[in-house]
Amino acid sequence: MDFYYLPLSAPCQSIRLLAKALGVHLNLKELDLLKGEHMKPEFLKINPQHTIPTLVDNDFVLWESRAILTYLCEKYGKNDALYPKDPKKRAVVNQRLYFDMGTLYLRFSQAFYPVMMEGKELNPDNVLKLEEALEFLEHFLGKTPYAAGDRLTVADFALLASITTIQVTGGRDLSKYPNIQRWYNELKESVVGHQEICVEGATSFRETFSPIPK
Repeated sequence: MDFYYLPLSAPCQSIRLLAKALGVHLNLKELDLLKGEHMKPEFLKINPQHTIPTLVDNDFVLWESRAILTYLCEKYGKNDALYPKDPKKRAVVNQRLYFDMGTLYLRFSQAFYPVMMEGKELNPDNVLKLEEALEFLEHFLGKTPYAAGDRLTVADFALLASITTIQVTGGRDLSKYPNIQRWYNELKESVVGHQEICVEGATSFRETFSPIPK
């Protein structure tokens, strides 16, 4: 499978983590968005939305990271442990994936992308919205050991990449969120590839763009 990605992207990182967990090989094809490589005709033929990550599995093309995560689980998972078939359990996993996409990582990007990429002043209101999202995750993890229940699921991979970026790139202090900190400390040791994929990727993100004020 060809995987078009950017190392500093948390959504891309989550897929690389999951691929390692599933034992799936990805043929990594890095695209430099700053040089406009995602707008080249050859990539637009693959993905007219010109977004990353993009997965090409033989004649099947898919983009949007959470869709890719669930596709990989369903096609290549040896069982349904990471993406349960039970409708209620799967619904919770999906909810957490949508939460990561539409609330947690969205609020991080709204708060810090303008600062990092455009040199704008940090908007305190956007930081408060991010902190509210972290409180939501803190609540989820106060109910269950993992993001979507008593077992590790694909939702944890997405959220782990996001939280790593929020901490490493955004400089957020997780000590205010003991449940997140407990979960994060466990996963960063148990999820294979976290250091090389997420931490190094988030560090590159921080170093590539303007530093975020504390």
